[in-house]
Amino acid sequence: MGTWDTGHFDNDTAADFSADLDEATEERRTEIVREALLGAIGADGYLDSDEGVVAVAAAALVAAQCPGGPPVETVYGPDEPLPRFPVELRALAVQALDRVVADKSELRDLWVDADGENGLWHQGVAELRQALAPAIPGVVLEGH
Repeated sequence: MGTWDTGHFDNDTAADFSADLDEATEERRTEIVREALLGAIGADGYLDSDEGVVAVAAAALVAAQCPGGPPVETVYGPDEPLPRFPVELRALAVQALDRVVADKSELRDLWVDADGENGLWHQGVAELRQALAPAIPGVVLEGH
């Protein structure tokens, strides 16, 4: 995976995911995001870094639509307009992020090796989760 920074789209795989979204019909874009999230959630054993990268990018797109969510401001994100995602994708995005930062995740391991457990990449994922969790009815963040 070619990675040039810690942002959610700052790698070849996420940029390719964005291109796939741009090439899809508007109706299909929601399903592509859902499939990316479910791919990480449903992964058995060791989560491959490419699946993790795509899940994080998909979660970033969902989080951007949450109240107060961080906007996707990168030239490597999708260029085409995204549909309004259904609220249930927020819970899937939280689950996917939790899987990506858990044990048996290649992407997590790569970032721990490169940047430590509290590095910028981990902080960015935590920011996404923080934006997503309050936007899910009935979910309360730990410690709040």
